[in-house]
Amino acid sequence: MAEAKPGLRKPVFTKVGQLRPSTSGHTLTVKVVSTKMVLQKGRADGPQGRQTRIAECLVGDETGLIIFTARNDQVDLMQEGSTITLRNAKIDMWKGSMRLAVDKWGRVEVAEPASFTVKEDNNLSLIEYELVNVVEE
Repeated sequence: MAEAKPGLRKPVFTKVGQLRPSTSGHTLTVKVVSTKMVLQKGRADGPQGRQTRIAECLVGDETGLIIFTARNDQVDLMQEGSTITLRNAKIDMWKGSMRLAVDKWGRVEVAEPASFTVKEDNNLSLIEYELVNVVEE
C-alpha cells in the first residue's frame, strides 16, 4: 500500500514592505545594496577549520530596504548588486529594530538579475519597535 506524498507547494513571494516584526517563513527576491563585515573570528587553518563570519547586508526591492544578517557561507553570496532569493527567512528583533535572517532551515540562493530598482527611502530597519504588554481586565 503506497502512501500518497503531499505535493510541494509553490512558494508565495512577499515584498520587503510587507514584513512585520517577529514573523517567519518569508520567501523574497532582493537586491544587495551594500555589505559590511561585522564579525570574523576563528581561523580557517585551525585544528577544526571553523570560522565564524557575520555580515550585515542592506538588501531591498521596489517596496523598501531591510538589513539582512548573513552568517558564514551566506556572506560569500552577498555581493553588492547581485540578486538573491531568500527562502524561509525570518525577522529577528535586534535593539528594537527588524533584521532579516535565514537560519539552517532556510536557503540563500543567487538568482537571475532582477529588473526592479530598489526603493532606498523606505528602510524598515530604521523603524524602532517597542514591546507593549497589554493587561486585560
